[in-house]
Amino acid sequence: MPKMKTHRGAAKRFKKTATGKIVCYHAYKSHILEKKSPKRKRNLRKATTMHSTDAKRIARLIAYVK
Repeated sequence: MPKMKTHRGAAKRFKKTATGKIVCYHAYKSHILEKKSPKRKRNLRKATTMHSTDAKRIARLIAYVK
């Protein structure tokens, strides 16, 4: 059986923390920013940890990414 390949699209969007959690960035930050409040835009800048149910799928895609 050949090795699993890393999904390069996912590898560019997600990172793993030292404890194995998946870090992702917020959506809705690219356009139509005028109507969004400064507080909302500021909070969208920060990365967040992915919910465990979604993290299982992503972890499989980025199995070899550190």
